[in-house]
Amino acid sequence: MAVMSFEQRLRELGVVLPAVGAPLGNYVHAKRVGNLLYLSGKGPPDIDAKMPRGKLGAGMSIEDGYRHARGVGLVLIAVMREMLGGDLDRVEDIVKVLGMVNAAPDFEDHPKVINGCSDLFVEVFGECGRHARSAVGMSSLPGGIPVEIEVIVAIK
Repeated sequence: MAVMSFEQRLRELGVVLPAVGAPLGNYVHAKRVGNLLYLSGKGPPDIDAKMPRGKLGAGMSIEDGYRHARGVGLVLIAVMREMLGGDLDRVEDIVKVLGMVNAAPDFEDHPKVINGCSDLFVEVFGECGRHARSAVGMSSLPGGIPVEIEVIVAIK
């Protein structure tokens, strides 16, 4: 039986990746070192041309945070695709995820939020999408976004 490509899997899931804009400063979206691709931290895609804002545990639900983390995962996959010349099948493994949650001081469910990205990676990349991970709380994030996530990817 033929193995489904990651691009085919995206189509099967009905996933549409967002466009990747220019970096918002003097940095790059990703840096390749050997067979590792280090992706810069990304926030959720715009909703109705507005950047999502909010703090978990202070008006934003875990479910909303999960949805935003999944959106960040889509942005990260779009960056992978762009950096790999449109060929997601060059992804060998998702190695490490660092998820940062804009959280109230007493918020304790950071992992439940970052699961939005982790679950997406496993849906798209299967066993290659399982990764080491940290999910941490921050007192603030750029622009008031609820979630920022960075990733290290092994590539072929």
